[in-house]
Amino acid sequence: MVNHVYDPFRSDFESLDELADRISQVLECPVTIEDANHRLLAYSTHDERTDSARISTIIGRRVPEKVINQLWKQGTIPALLTTKEPIRVKEMNEIGLGHRVAISIWKQEEVLGFIWALEINKSLTEEDFSLLRKAAESAKNKLLQLQTRKNKNEERFQEFFWKLLTGHLYIQEEIMEHFHTLNIIPASSYVLLVFQFQQNVTSKEEQNISYLLKTNQHLKIMLYTIDCNQLILLVSTDNMQNTFKELTKFAHFFVFKMSERYNITNITPVFSSIYYDYSHLKKAYTETREILSIKNQFPNETKNIYTYQRLGIYRFFNILLQKRKSEDYENYALKKLGEYDQKHNSNLIETLDVYLNKDTNINDAAKVLNVHANTLNYRLKRIAEIGEIDFKDPNQKITLYIDLKLEKHLRM
Repeated sequence: MVNHVYDPFRSDFESLDELADRISQVLECPVTIEDANHRLLAYSTHDERTDSARISTIIGRRVPEKVINQLWKQGTIPALLTTKEPIRVKEMNEIGLGHRVAISIWKQEEVLGFIWALEINKSLTEEDFSLLRKAAESAKNKLLQLQTRKNKNEERFQEFFWKLLTGHLYIQEEIMEHFHTLNIIPASSYVLLVFQFQQNVTSKEEQNISYLLKTNQHLKIMLYTIDCNQLILLVSTDNMQNTFKELTKFAHFFVFKMSERYNITNITPVFSSIYYDYSHLKKAYTETREILSIKNQFPNETKNIYTYQRLGIYRFFNILLQKRKSEDYENYALKKLGEYDQKHNSNLIETLDVYLNKDTNINDAAKVLNVHANTLNYRLKRIAEIGEIDFKDPNQKITLYIDLKLEKHLRM
């Protein structure tokens, strides 16, 4: 019978590895200790009893992403983030996870990490659960020491990143020296990836974002920071086969997970061109802000545009707007069509706008306008007659497209 007064974890352990071994000896099962982002901190040794999920965690030094996702879906991680009690986790053979018990390591209302005990040859009892609570309390001080060191490093990373973003560091050799000092391996090529939120990011949301980024196994993120309502990431593009496709995939993944797990929606992702020189990071940052500005001005038209490279003609819209404001110009065709719409209560301008947005595809435009293709063809003939437009002339079509966008923006 276990004596409830006795605490086998009250000793001053030199390391978390030593603590993990002691927990394993007391509970008679393999043990792992992780931080709050599921990075492996320590594991019990001299034990052949294990499962493939634990082996993958030890080899990769963090819990595999497929295991984390399944534990979220199954409700284990949400439960661990709300209770200080041990939780029994049933085996999930599809991800190589055997029966185990988990407990969170808390500092007041913050989860610092987790202890996982595998139930290989025995099921843990209520007495074992009591011991696991004591083990979690003993692990807290070690994790607090790690967190203090981590926070100091984070401050240094943040300062370095902002110096790059603002152009205060612009000599390549000096920048490389900073990477070396901070023990960050710089990629040979990179992009800046920015997520814009609807409101300023709260401290709790910042924790959730950090968790998602550090458990992600899609991208190599060298540095990141949060500025009011923006998350800014410096991402390595080394070894990417299709850079923009992979970045878009990660952007969709991040937006989906923020919505699914934390109910945070309406996040706008954008990313810069690919760069090879870190002295150009300020330019990359300027690009992302320009994309966000254009997406704010033309949300529908640029809904599926995330990168500066794909902005196309929208890259020149601010220049065109300034020119339009400084000259006395009016598109003759649009003026005639607008007058006709006003007089006959018709919608030829809207029809033209949709038709050009759909790259002059009759069927696609008809679906948006909710009319038959024949009806749309008739309207287009009237538009051509009234506005004196030749739809076979690409110059006319491009001019109409641009002027429609400019006029829409000027009316906002």
